[in-house]
Amino acid sequence: MRDVTLLNPRDLSPPRGFSHASVLEGLVWLGGQVSSDREGRLLYAGNMPAQFRQALSNMAVALRAAGCRPEGIVKMTYYVTDVEMYRNSLRAIGLAYRDIMGDHYPAASLFEVRGLFDRLALIEIECVAVRGEVRVTRAESLEDEESSGA
Repeated sequence: MRDVTLLNPRDLSPPRGFSHASVLEGLVWLGGQVSSDREGRLLYAGNMPAQFRQALSNMAVALRAAGCRPEGIVKMTYYVTDVEMYRNSLRAIGLAYRDIMGDHYPAASLFEVRGLFDRLALIEIECVAVRGEVRVTRAESLEDEESSGA
């Protein structure tokens, strides 16, 4: 039998019908994070870059609670309600991303959606990560990684 641990850090909004993170052995799945505070109030209505930064910060809190660091993220998914607003905010979003994630750019997808559960949310971010220390290798193919001795 495998044990699944459901995590809900106190520094994130109170969960209602979900968990912020699920952990199975060395893998972590984060539920979607929006720009909410620890009481569950959405912050920065109408401001995509500020919502992005807060949602990413919330994601980092959940990752730490699960024993992960940003470089352990293997897949990120972004849901935005206005892809044009996202595109127009790329400079500020990129700065926020690098402030929190450094230069770690895992596989990612971005989807424009009609709406999110919190009607004022412009973006929701989720990810899959591995726990503990990781070594990140950048290569064009697995053959490149193998030939580099990684």
